[in-house]
Amino acid sequence: MRRRNLLGWLTVVLCLIPLMVVGLGLFSAATLVFESPRVWAQDDVPNVSDDELLDELPDEDETPTASAEKKIAAKSLSSADEVESESLLGWMFKSLGFSYSIVFLGLSFTLVALFVMNLLGARRENMLPVAMIEQFEEHLDAKEYQEAYELAKSDESFLAQVLSAGLSKLSRGYNPAIEAMQETGEEENMKLEHRLSYMALIGTISPMVGLLGTVQGMIASFQVIATSTTAPKPSELAAGISTALFTTLVGLFVAIPAIAAYNILRNRVARLVLEVGIVSEDLMSRFSTAGKTKKD
Repeated sequence: MRRRNLLGWLTVVLCLIPLMVVGLGLFSAATLVFESPRVWAQDDVPNVSDDELLDELPDEDETPTASAEKKIAAKSLSSADEVESESLLGWMFKSLGFSYSIVFLGLSFTLVALFVMNLLGARRENMLPVAMIEQFEEHLDAKEYQEAYELAKSDESFLAQVLSAGLSKLSRGYNPAIEAMQETGEEENMKLEHRLSYMALIGTISPMVGLLGTVQGMIASFQVIATSTTAPKPSELAAGISTALFTTLVGLFVAIPAIAAYNILRNRVARLVLEVGIVSEDLMSRFSTAGKTKKD
């Protein structure tokens, strides 16, 4: 059992390390490479040379109104050329900030690692190995009870742990053996559900973290409005609003798969545990007269 738990946590670590490296690489690339768009505000005056100023002077044949319209059109075209495109990934990381990005990356990587670990643990071969059942039945048919006990004791599957617990108490009678099997089954089931509960915990925490970012972003936007003596720029308000929306979006992106995977794996584990109980009682049913024989 200890070796199986150690292998499980080792699988989590091995899955978590490369995911962390890839995630941090994407985060660094998004925050260092992508830049925010540069748009001239109405009160910003671009640096122009003397030749450009001479070019902007109105011609003799032009009226002042036509010259002003020409300047406005030229500035609009130049401002459009100055706008640099920004990817959605870069905008998302910029809006989330370093703290929320690390939190959501950690939650998502932990979710993937836990999903892999629970998926491997919920395989039929890990709970109901066919080869082990066939060998156990062969030992029982040959009345090699000690060999059957050693086979179940050396195997790390769910069914083997239940059978070894029952065989170890068989000397006291059939009923104590069944009780020992039920206790071991409940203990093993509790361990499986304990690992699955972490996935449900991530599914619960992620929307709460997103809600925290939503409140923080809205407070930042209203702070701009409250402290501004003039009408605030839309870009200043958009910073807090984008933080609020992106934290909510990413929180839901993490929570929805977590809750779905948790319920799917929980139903699978419950079905396999029920099958383990049926198979184990069927294998141990041939010892139902052990206590009566001993009394006789």
